[in-house]
Amino acid sequence: MSLLRENAVLAVFTCVTLGYLIGMLRIGPIQLGGICGTLIVSMLIGAQNVSVNADVKNVAFALFIFSLGYMAGPQFFANLNIKGLRFAVLSVMEALVVVLMAIGIAKSADLDVGTASGILAGAATESAVVGTAQEAIGKLPGITAAQSSELQAHVATAYSVCYLFGLISIVLLTSQFFPMLMRINLADACRELWEKMRGAGAGLEAGETAALPGLVGRTYLVSQGEGSSIDELETAVSQRASVEGVRRGSEMLEVSGTLRLQRGDHVLVVGRRQAVIDTGHDLGPETPGVPGLDSPLKVRQVVITDKRVNGQTVDAVRTSRPRVTEGVYLTGIQRVDQDIPAVGSTELHQGDTITIVGTGSKVERFTKMIGAKVRADSADWIYIGLGICLGVLLGMITVKLGSANLALGTGGGCLIAGLIFGWLRAQRPTFGAYPPVAAQTMKDLGLTIFIAVTGMAAGPDAGPLLKQYPLLLPLSGIAMVLVPAFLGLFIGRKVLRIEKPILIGAIAGQQCSTPAITAIGNVAKSSVPMLGYTITYTISNFLLPLTGPVFVGVIGLKP
Repeated sequence: MSLLRENAVLAVFTCVTLGYLIGMLRIGPIQLGGICGTLIVSMLIGAQNVSVNADVKNVAFALFIFSLGYMAGPQFFANLNIKGLRFAVLSVMEALVVVLMAIGIAKSADLDVGTASGILAGAATESAVVGTAQEAIGKLPGITAAQSSELQAHVATAYSVCYLFGLISIVLLTSQFFPMLMRINLADACRELWEKMRGAGAGLEAGETAALPGLVGRTYLVSQGEGSSIDELETAVSQRASVEGVRRGSEMLEVSGTLRLQRGDHVLVVGRRQAVIDTGHDLGPETPGVPGLDSPLKVRQVVITDKRVNGQTVDAVRTSRPRVTEGVYLTGIQRVDQDIPAVGSTELHQGDTITIVGTGSKVERFTKMIGAKVRADSADWIYIGLGICLGVLLGMITVKLGSANLALGTGGGCLIAGLIFGWLRAQRPTFGAYPPVAAQTMKDLGLTIFIAVTGMAAGPDAGPLLKQYPLLLPLSGIAMVLVPAFLGLFIGRKVLRIEKPILIGAIAGQQCSTPAITAIGNVAKSSVPMLGYTITYTISNFLLPLTGPVFVGVIGLKP
């Protein structure tokens, strides 16, 4: 241990390495995850009087919370509409209920503000609350350095216990118990809803590919469709297929909507499989590949920036802008770094990353009108650094509420700055690059280092606190998950009328629980629950971290 005491870098990454190793352990649908594993290991190491300068924790937390906001920013603002606010009811309810329950537990059990804040953070399974609450504790009026250190250690200890029991509770509730309570087989219910949304067919599991791909290209010899124009053929299949090449004898013709086909023409048709087959019935027999007629297709990821697209379904965009979408086929949608169903009834939001396929000219036209190409740019650290600096300054603003002085702190300020800077980047993708892989890496690394340093600081005080509250902490973690989860189920079904598979994902999102949505996905074998999860997850990731300073301000320092 002396080596760890003398080398902070070695201490931090020992916690990270062993923590993620322990986090890989799985019992049924429950997996601890790297963050929980890191916290456990760091507290054990910290109990041996190994510590790291708190400034490391503060820098890591600022990087984590800004990256979190940056990634969620486009979706957060996109969800400020009727449908998004409908799901926001669940996130607002979650924040209010956990704060009120934590206040009630703190008052009835006469808890100090550190332990109570740890219960709030752990039961809400929201690691960001640890940072915002610890920072707020350090700014309490009249607090000494020793008191601040002890209370901040209590936050981490109470968080670790409540998080563990809260994690188990939300995973079992959403992936196992709620489907039984609603009398559904989650996989079947997702498949049925998927088929309803897309019209026919079912989704594929991870690692599978379709034996009959949905997007195909075929060549036909015109024997019965002579005289038909290209526009007439494409309109007949509702633009689900397009003519991409016509060969007449040895001559390649320029394809236009007014071009009329003649007997003996060879025609290349690209599009959705059934639409291509239907078009072939109007043309003649299918032929092997014709030299010179094959047209290579481009696959491109595009970030949606057009405000007119925001909130429209895929089908509505195709119907309202046929010239833009002609010959371009949607094969994937990513939102908040999660895949969601790419079907006609799925709403598109600014900031969504969509995968499209089509010929080069049509893909370029679509990209220019709808959004911007996802580029493998390096991170713009001027933009990122400016955002973090402004977030820190914003967090320093203090508002007096009664006898309490409330401030967002570094956590709240950097979160809001991240939301705004991420949204601005989505509006104008020509500046402020922070590639998704880089943002996700910085978010995970920042949180992991923050948790490691926090756990080591809490280690020496962990034992006495656990002996003092051996039942209160785990029971609080369970209760503060059960109550808002069941309320979410009731409100979602009886008031908001949300479809059952989507509601289960939304309840996992209101709790900001990535392990829960992972377990749900494993049971559902579908991305349908993601439609609810991405909305509530984004809003709760904004609301829950802000509960830390508010809660500390309400509870205050015990006299």
